[in-house]
Amino acid sequence: MSQEIFDEREYERRLSRTRERLREEDLDAIVVSDPANMNYLAGYDGWSFYVHQAVVVTAEGDEPVWVGREMDAGGARATTWLSEENIRSYSDDHVHSPHDLHPMDYLAGVLEELDVADGRIGLEMDAAYFTAKSYTRLQGNLPEAEFEDTTLLVGWVRIKKSDQELEYMRQAAQISENAMQAGIDAIGEGVPEYEVAAEIYDALIRGTDEFGGDYPAIVPLMPSGDHTDTPHLTWTDREFEDGDPVIIELSGCRHRYHSPLARTTFVGDPPAELEEAADIVVEGIEAALEVAEPGVTCEAVEEAWRETIAQYGIEKEDRIGYSMGLGYPPDWGEHTASIRPGDETVLEENMTFHMIPGIWTEEIGMEISETFVVTDDGVETLAGFPRKLFTA
Repeated sequence: MSQEIFDEREYERRLSRTRERLREEDLDAIVVSDPANMNYLAGYDGWSFYVHQAVVVTAEGDEPVWVGREMDAGGARATTWLSEENIRSYSDDHVHSPHDLHPMDYLAGVLEELDVADGRIGLEMDAAYFTAKSYTRLQGNLPEAEFEDTTLLVGWVRIKKSDQELEYMRQAAQISENAMQAGIDAIGEGVPEYEVAAEIYDALIRGTDEFGGDYPAIVPLMPSGDHTDTPHLTWTDREFEDGDPVIIELSGCRHRYHSPLARTTFVGDPPAELEEAADIVVEGIEAALEVAEPGVTCEAVEEAWRETIAQYGIEKEDRIGYSMGLGYPPDWGEHTASIRPGDETVLEENMTFHMIPGIWTEEIGMEISETFVVTDDGVETLAGFPRKLFTA
């Protein structure tokens, strides 16, 4: 490897837990196509997820097998802990081919070599980069195989973080703080939104004096003005005006590990209703964090938030948080546990969540968020950024 992100023993522990899950589900193999899960099991890190790639883990094998485009095999050698025989690549004529070729044809051959072609094989059916055609090609090539949806199998293995993973998330939190401050400092009347985005990106990549940052799985989100009731907008050419509320949601990234952070600022003197909303959100966050500890369910954490804001006549039906950490575009979430009514997932030490409760009405939008890790007796928020409404 070009640099040691984790030692091989950590990968072996991850692989052992994944194989245990395969045996519990009576699976002979799993085809992992989510880039974050590929990284988690094999260490692979490259911007190659726009073409088909996978990591195959068998229930009884040794190392995983990486399968990808021929020109990306060098990246697998540079970033994974795998031996040469377990780095397999298909030729470039499989990519966007005018012929009747597809990368899943090659992957089917690898599964045959691994002696699982007639077994029970897990597929990440709902992963962003696993397509409908991938599924039908595998079915056509392996008619005796029994395919099962294992979209979340590795995600649940990932949900409890190691000490080294948590260290990278704490480093990501430092980058998040620097980027958030850069964004808030740049906002002002007459400043184009894209200039603020540029300052944020600069801070995200420059990192700190001790370490740099990676590209985050989600771009900085910056709804402003009349659009703060819509949380997932980015930036435009528009110039900020006096009286604009601005929401910033971003995340530092360190070795693909994230620590998201959201804050709201206001250009000029904020109206009383926005200041009141900020106070309510902060009170609700603090109530939820106070409840969170090992043995408590996700829905109990959300209930503490909901009961707090209900005292002010406010109702919010959306989830207020989710498990997250390692990620690639388009998302840093793990898609497993959510802080919402009905989620009975029990918090355990070293689980990590992004809690992002917000209040959106037709008049105002307010977001303040925290990333936290569950400790042995409560939680630790990874960032120390002031929890308040800012002004520009």
